[in-house]
Order: sequence, then C-alpha cells, then structure tokens
Amino acid sequence: MIIQYDNSYEEEVRDLLCELQDYIVSIDKEKYNIRTEEYREKYFKKTMEEISKYQGRMLLYKKENKIVGLVVGLINNDPIDSYDFVVPKRGRITELVVTESARKQQIGKALLDAMEQFLKNKGCEDILLGVFAYNLQARSFYEKNGYHERMIECSKKL
Repeated sequence: MIIQYDNSYEEEVRDLLCELQDYIVSIDKEKYNIRTEEYREKYFKKTMEEISKYQGRMLLYKKENKIVGLVVGLINNDPIDSYDFVVPKRGRITELVVTESARKQQIGKALLDAMEQFLKNKGCEDILLGVFAYNLQARSFYEKNGYHERMIECSKKL
C-alpha cells in the first residue's frame, strides 16, 4: 500500500536511504562513493529540506506494517525558453529504493507510477532522474518504464 510520508516513519526512511547508499558504495568501481557516520542524519535532513523547498513529496510503500520502499519527487524548475533550449515544467525523481528483501514484487513500479501521477497532477510535462552508471538493475528498471538516456557524463581517472 502506498502512503504519504509522515514523521512516524522517519527511522525506516533513514534505514532505506542508508541501504541505497550502501548499495551504491558496493558497486562503485572507482570507490569514490562512501557512507560516513553523519550520512544518515545529513542526507535525511537534505532530502526533507528539498521536499519542502521544491514542492515535493515522499511516498512510501507499506507492507505488513513495515516500510519497504520509498520514492521522492520534486518540482525544481518552471518552464523556460532561451535562445538555445526549451525546458518544460519538469519533475525530478531524486530517490527510489526498495529494500532488498521486497524487490521483484512490483513495489518499485507502483512507487514510480504514483510519483509520476503526482508530478503530472502538478503540471509537469517531463521527469528527470539520475542513475549511477554502474547500477545496471536501476538502469534496466527505468528503461522498462519508458525512461531513456538524454545526457551522459564521462569520467577518466588520472
């Protein structure tokens, strides 16, 4: 069941955000990603500040009285026309995580669909999200759900 975040779920949300960061750390081939002692507190605080600042929302997936997934969506731009680019009103999905034991149960899809509907209802015409290049599971998931690469960032270790 999808519900909106409230403070009673704070610790479970912190756990999920840390689980996601631990996974990113584990697949980072360059070993740049880390999870510091203060990550749990600081990243949660940053996420909540962004939700407040950018008309966002956090949706949670509750199964058997436990939070097993979350998605965060923001609206952080207004439509813009410039001399070389047209930007529609966009939403941005900044987090989508399902705890490992609850994966392959369509929970991620349900959260993604719910956030897409929220952003559409807010007048967004497009959604951006970033995926860590080494996160092949996430890249495949988003591609299956209609997302495609638009910008590619390249890196070279010196």
